[in-house]
Amino acid sequence: MTQTSVPRITTLPTNRHPDRPFDPPPELAAIRERHPLVRMTYPDGHDGWLATGYDACRAVLADRRFSSRYELMHLPLAVDGAPAELPPAALGDLTGIDAPEHTRLRRPLVGYFTVRRMQALTERVEEIAAAHLDAMVRGGSQADLVPAFAKPVPALVICELLGVPYADRDTFQRHVFTIMGGRSTAEQVGAAMGALHEYLLGLVRAKRARPAEDVLSSLTETDLDDDELAGVGAFLLAAGLDTTANMIALGTFALLCDPHQLEVLRSDPGVVEPAVEELLRYLTVGHTGVRAALEDVELEGQVIRAGESVTLAMGAGNRDPRRWSDPDVLDLRRGAPGHLALGHGIHQCLGQQLARVEMRVAFPALLSRFPGLRLDCAPADVPTRPDANIYGVHALPVAW
Repeated sequence: MTQTSVPRITTLPTNRHPDRPFDPPPELAAIRERHPLVRMTYPDGHDGWLATGYDACRAVLADRRFSSRYELMHLPLAVDGAPAELPPAALGDLTGIDAPEHTRLRRPLVGYFTVRRMQALTERVEEIAAAHLDAMVRGGSQADLVPAFAKPVPALVICELLGVPYADRDTFQRHVFTIMGGRSTAEQVGAAMGALHEYLLGLVRAKRARPAEDVLSSLTETDLDDDELAGVGAFLLAAGLDTTANMIALGTFALLCDPHQLEVLRSDPGVVEPAVEELLRYLTVGHTGVRAALEDVELEGQVIRAGESVTLAMGAGNRDPRRWSDPDVLDLRRGAPGHLALGHGIHQCLGQQLARVEMRVAFPALLSRFPGLRLDCAPADVPTRPDANIYGVHALPVAW
């Protein structure tokens, strides 16, 4: 085919507008309007691509000709201490491997995260949420919502599900934040991953010796060995802690900045499910991904050559006006079917149904318990996580 000329950029935009903390970097919208797939020069000099359109991002995620293997990728942002070539994914990291290995590791887990099983957890999630809201009430009329509610609710849920002692949460949360916080060097990330793996390895061995009623104990009956189980456990623990915690905190922040949508959620119980999907789309906390072409692939009138990396700006894709009307407006009744916040294709988030249950419980419970909930600082003073792999807030001061 004859390729048409497309724009080229030299730096991935990462700076959000200070007055619009929930929007992707504004330059991404301008790039998307010019062409949904543009050339991009990577920090290491690699000549790759940037996808900002919804259709382009979705097509790459669905196409097995694009690999998730880290060692084939080029990073779109400079990372201190990163090696010239990325190492393969740690054992058990499902996001950094392809089929058939991905299939072999994921298949034993799928049955534990079905819609039915996750919905069966609703009552327990409600109890956990209520207990933390009670503690907030006992603490007075102010709190930082992140440590008081947004972090501990999904942390306790995933710990109970996996059979990880909640008393050890400070240890593994520290490792998880080092890995996913976005400000760590490659050496620090490697050390944290090693420490988390060793912690889970000891736990897996204890489960083999004395099984309990939890996912890790059940997985010891599969053909996965101890190192694979520890890796999978670390992966599930990290995914279950950081993403949902930031969705709860950032979602609350967004609602408190939009009184009309806040009232929609308060007044209509039937809007909860579509509201969660719209918040996922609108916020897209997992905002950026990368894939590497395994062979030449035609996309959006261009040919992506084998070996070229494609950076996926999922936040921009989820704001594509070709897909949604008024995409920069939070509309809780929209529902946002087909959004990319939880990925797409074979790597779509394994714990997506658990995350949905947690958010469907957390937002109504919080707003019902505190009808007068409000920010306890100016919106501009809420510390966000612009450099993190998972976008969110470091703290969210609230009062009631």
